[in-house]
Amino acid sequence: MKKVITYGSFDLFHEGHYQILKKAKALGDHLTVGVTTEHYDQMRGKLNLVDPIMTRIENVRKTGFADVIIVEDHEGQKIEDIQRYGIDIFTLGSDWAGRFDYLKQYCEVVYLPRTAGISSTELRDKLHNVVRIGIIGTGRIAPRFLKETSYVSGIEVVSAFNPERDSARTFEETYQIQTGSEDFDRFLEGTDAVYVASPNETHSDYVRKALSAGKHVLCEKPMTFTYAEAVELYQLARKQGVTLMEGIRTAYLPGFIHLLSTAKDGTIGEICDVEACFTRIGAPGSREMTDARYSGAFLEYGSYTMLPIIKLLGWDYEDFRLESIYGKDGIDIFTKVQFSYKNRLATAKCGAGVKSEGELVIAGTKGYIIAKSPWWLTREFSVRYEDPGRIERHEFAFSGEDGFRYEIAEFISKINGTGGKDYKLTAEESIAMADVVERFMKKRQEYRKKLG
Repeated sequence: MKKVITYGSFDLFHEGHYQILKKAKALGDHLTVGVTTEHYDQMRGKLNLVDPIMTRIENVRKTGFADVIIVEDHEGQKIEDIQRYGIDIFTLGSDWAGRFDYLKQYCEVVYLPRTAGISSTELRDKLHNVVRIGIIGTGRIAPRFLKETSYVSGIEVVSAFNPERDSARTFEETYQIQTGSEDFDRFLEGTDAVYVASPNETHSDYVRKALSAGKHVLCEKPMTFTYAEAVELYQLARKQGVTLMEGIRTAYLPGFIHLLSTAKDGTIGEICDVEACFTRIGAPGSREMTDARYSGAFLEYGSYTMLPIIKLLGWDYEDFRLESIYGKDGIDIFTKVQFSYKNRLATAKCGAGVKSEGELVIAGTKGYIIAKSPWWLTREFSVRYEDPGRIERHEFAFSGEDGFRYEIAEFISKINGTGGKDYKLTAEESIAMADVVERFMKKRQEYRKKLG
């Protein structure tokens, strides 16, 4: 008898889970299924679980594929189970490819390919409403998004779209996700929501089309290049009764939210100044280093540096100054934006080709908060006072590499109406940042005209 084992949370059981179990069963004669506990899932970074473990076990049982169902509750258990139950084959979906190769010394390891184009079925619909999401754009950020969705309950990536046929074909072959390059309307038909990860200049058009079709939208920043267009898109989302969210990941991190609360609760007194810096030296040939029309330092990183300023000081600034250092072909390699409020100041600095210390410093009348680079992935910050020996350090659990899963979890919660009041990044705050983006675009256009 050939024995097979697989694991999963199986939360909000859907067709993708069903297909994995079916394929796992077909690998041998006996299938053991490990269902993870809520505590273990949280420890390994799985967010917003919905179903209790007994429900998840029952959903696995009802498929009829599992000969034995066990509970996984600690790190290292996979090796123990393989040895205890005499397992011949360990298997998981291809989105985990390579992650469990260390088990090859104990048994055969098989990564099961996804079934391209699978969507919700009667089985899934009877249990839960899993959000079917399509990815627009198949460039460098799309694989990261796809990977992180596996840590968030209630979402299933069912398709992708890219008008560049070769890129679309490569993405489909690599990730077994049905990917189109011609019929955008047909792509939208098979989704409940979309994630826009296409080039910056295409964002607003894709968002408008998706909203008009009644789809929820998560869009990479900057969503638009103008204030008026940002207002239009949020109004359209409200009219259609769907969620529109701009993907500034820092806004959704637990550590950043706590940092803002600490700054606002009087710990450092009255806030007088906010300084935020985000710089990277991009790879030669990368978008941020070469696209002088729609990329560069500010369009890639400016949203992050403006975020804490808008969140803490609002958008009713009295004066505004923007200066850039330009590189080849008029691309900004360093941009500084200075805001003046009544009795308060703020500075946002970002670089692509210029490197500086990436800090967030919030100065108050009683003390200050400092978050070291990379503060935009908030894992820790310190509160400091006049007494140099008095330092309060705050540290936070951080799941994943780049905060994607917190943003995705927030998006799903908004769609399902379980996210509560909108406060992490409001439409008004997103629109306020679009106004600054528009001013930047005009200034850079003027500079390019001088270059001829």
